[in-house]
Amino acid sequence: MLTKRIIPCLDVKDGKVVKGIHFENLREAGEVVTYAKYYSDEGADELVFLDISATLEKRKTVKHLVKSVASNISIPFTVGGGIKNISDIQILLENGADKVSINTQAVKNPRLIHDCAKKFGSQCIVVAIDAKKKENNKWEVYIESGKSPTGMDVLEWAKKVEDLGAGEILLTSIDADGTLAGYDIDLMKKVTERVKIPVIASGGAGSLQHIYDVLAYGNASAVLCATILHFKQITIRQIKQFLFDKKIPVRIV
Repeated sequence: MLTKRIIPCLDVKDGKVVKGIHFENLREAGEVVTYAKYYSDEGADELVFLDISATLEKRKTVKHLVKSVASNISIPFTVGGGIKNISDIQILLENGADKVSINTQAVKNPRLIHDCAKKFGSQCIVVAIDAKKKENNKWEVYIESGKSPTGMDVLEWAKKVEDLGAGEILLTSIDADGTLAGYDIDLMKKVTERVKIPVIASGGAGSLQHIYDVLAYGNASAVLCATILHFKQITIRQIKQFLFDKKIPVRIV
């Protein structure tokens, strides 16, 4: 059985780690490289770095910061934000990223997923999906840092990105983001039932039980955590020990 991954997420704005609620009211948490090194040393399985204002500001992800993070960690590293084309991905990989996360541009130009997977390999391409719940237990895809609705159904889009060659999906519930009230298990379960590629759960982690629930009942392959880790409410070691004791396969360091 594949081990479940614990992945800290560094939402980066103006060169600092930040965290908000429902993608709003951002508060500064600290230095990017300091956090990255801490999580790598503590036993995180991977790290995600999202330059959350790059798309809205119509600029590329800050490559020098990506390079600094990569040189201070020893775990796989995914970078997202402001990616528009193959050249952008090439630059991030050359500066130390192991994988890239595409969101807005994937929706605007789905062909990009196919072309990038063909050039760099599916294992390198993560498609981030920001989901907001509608009526009748359906979810809509949002882009541009959760600011713009697309009218697209999350389940249909998840299947399409898999068919286009994405190797993984990073699924964030906008409704749950930053609330510490738990992941959207229904959303996660429906998406994992629809696709065969790994799905990372994001948005809402507030306790050890929340993490267990989305892995055990939502069938997530990994969990993304931010607020509870950044503000020292819980540690990666505590998460892994808790999961291990509950017979969830994890990598113990």
